[in-house]
Amino acid sequence: MNAMNAPTVGFIYPDHAAEDDYPRAEATLGVRLPVAHIYGTDLHAVPELLDLGSPEKLAHGAELLAPHRPAGIVWACTSGSFVYGPDGAREQVEALAAAAGVPATSTSFAFVDAAHALGVRKVAVAASYPDDVARLFVEFLAAADIEVVSMRSSGIDTAAEVGTLTPAQVRELALANDHPDAEALLIPDTAMHTLEVLPELETALGKPVLTANQVTIWAGLRLVGAEPVSAELGTLLRERHSYVGD
Repeated sequence: MNAMNAPTVGFIYPDHAAEDDYPRAEATLGVRLPVAHIYGTDLHAVPELLDLGSPEKLAHGAELLAPHRPAGIVWACTSGSFVYGPDGAREQVEALAAAAGVPATSTSFAFVDAAHALGVRKVAVAASYPDDVARLFVEFLAAADIEVVSMRSSGIDTAAEVGTLTPAQVRELALANDHPDAEALLIPDTAMHTLEVLPELETALGKPVLTANQVTIWAGLRLVGAEPVSAELGTLLRERHSYVGD
């Protein structure tokens, strides 16, 4: 499929932090990736994250995206999906799809699908979240047969603070939290600007780096049958991938 003729993918994004990664990818890939915002308390804490990913708030996000006529919708929040656990996160995207009338997924499932697409089974996680929230992501990956050989959390309480991290700070976070046994490094927070540093990170680490906004965009395109490629957005988007679930 020609990327310029690809269907529109809509993204429901919590609050404001690193949403400018989406127009960056839009320009690079030549596709339409509109973003709608929903709002919560901005805390990386379980009760607040459960509220942020509630059916009512996601249905409102779908309503905001409706004028763009998306062919698929992604809940662009890792912690606001994995905090529900695998079964709850599945129910979450099923409810979103029903509300939107189009296929839906979330960033947590995007990480799983991306790792499977690359044939990755052992990963390191460089998390911005507090430790208790980050460990829920480790459990989510384990349920999908992805082993976390190393996980470190930065203990940042709010998405807004994560959004202020500079490219140099993101590089430092990634390089300090890799592990020699990991086949890929995962950085799970859509509040973090990562697209501009992806090629540099992969060159430095010598392995794939999967970041929240990157996998979210990839999964959204895949959801609607569009798979444009770009060398600027890391191994995942450098070429088309297939996996067992195809």
